Amino acid sequence: MISRHPLGHLFGGALLVAGTSIGAGMLALPILTGLGGFGPSLVVYFLCWLFMTCTGLLMLEICLKNSPDVNLVSMAASYFGVAGKVFAWVLYLFLFYCLSIAYVAGGGAMLRDWLGLGPIWAGGVLFVLLFGPFVYFGAKVVDRLNLFLMAGLIGSYLLFVIFGIGHVNLSFLQTANWGPALFALPIIFTSFSYQGVIPTLTAYMKRDASKIRIAIVLGTTITFLVYLFWEFLILGIVPLEGLEEARRLGQTAAQPLKNHLMSGSVLAIGQAFGFFAIATSYLGVTLGLFDFLADGLRMAKKGLRRGFLAALTFLPPLMVALTRPGIFLTALTYAGGIGCALLLGLLPILMVWKARSRGEPGPVMLPGGKFLLALLAAFVIAEVLMELCR
Repeated sequence: MISRHPLGHLFGGALLVAGTSIGAGMLALPILTGLGGFGPSLVVYFLCWLFMTCTGLLMLEICLKNSPDVNLVSMAASYFGVAGKVFAWVLYLFLFYCLSIAYVAGGGAMLRDWLGLGPIWAGGVLFVLLFGPFVYFGAKVVDRLNLFLMAGLIGSYLLFVIFGIGHVNLSFLQTANWGPALFALPIIFTSFSYQGVIPTLTAYMKRDASKIRIAIVLGTTITFLVYLFWEFLILGIVPLEGLEEARRLGQTAAQPLKNHLMSGSVLAIGQAFGFFAIATSYLGVTLGLFDFLADGLRMAKKGLRRGFLAALTFLPPLMVALTRPGIFLTALTYAGGIGCALLLGLLPILMVWKARSRGEPGPVMLPGGKFLLALLAAFVIAEVLMELCR
């Protein structure tokens, strides 16, 4: 089948990478990069695209050196023992919980605003009650809902680009401030994260190294272009003071759009896109967290144990989101600045360094030797220090 339809298989792999990357992080990108301006933000986007493409190729190299059924935690354990397993386990939980908190806070705020719900907690509770049961009943149910949501996500994005471009004020795009642009690195890390899907991609594309490498580069490039147009539109529609207010209040990009976009139809399309982005991301993250907890705790997803796993999946993020309703941007920043940077950025670099030092057989997916590995490691360490010192 792969030889008869190589381009379709290749494009499917690229869409898997892009679909994993593109999500609710888009709603935070213009808010945290807006103070830097379009030009500096574009440069930072490019650096993150380059870095995350490289680490994806390094993850592929590790997958090709191991058996097809391994995951990131087991790979970390094989290269760094118990310490590596604990490192990956803790970072996985940290990353998934931070993302879940952000999505409940962001999605709940949108529902509360649309439906005119009174109490602050009502939106978050409704959001979890709306999507949590799909995750509880498993991947097949989630997959059916996700098809509908992804169609809405793609359709609303395309409509927003088509109809929103006429509302762009080019003078808003002339701001240039490098400091704020660089401090947006953590959220951009989150928005380009996909490395966890590389084991699945490797199996999907029959461990064909050259084709998988093309799919990764193509997928991350699609993500970069989608973010570029989104950044252009939001920064061109919302003035700087609107972006600053949204950042201060911890809001998604949907709120300043509501405050500054005069076209009701374009606003509705933009808000719909935002909700679809949050919903699809929430389903993917919580389904992954649910399965990760079941595997890590060695609990069967049946009866009371299934209910206990659901409680561990949904209640901690919900409680944090209810006590900190403006935590959307903060949670995403911590997820990217620490979770994504260390788990999906630094860990693949260290594993490849160890594997190459051992002389393990397998193709080299990223040329450049130890110098490039050291350069990539320095980049991610500098980003983590920047996040911890902010």
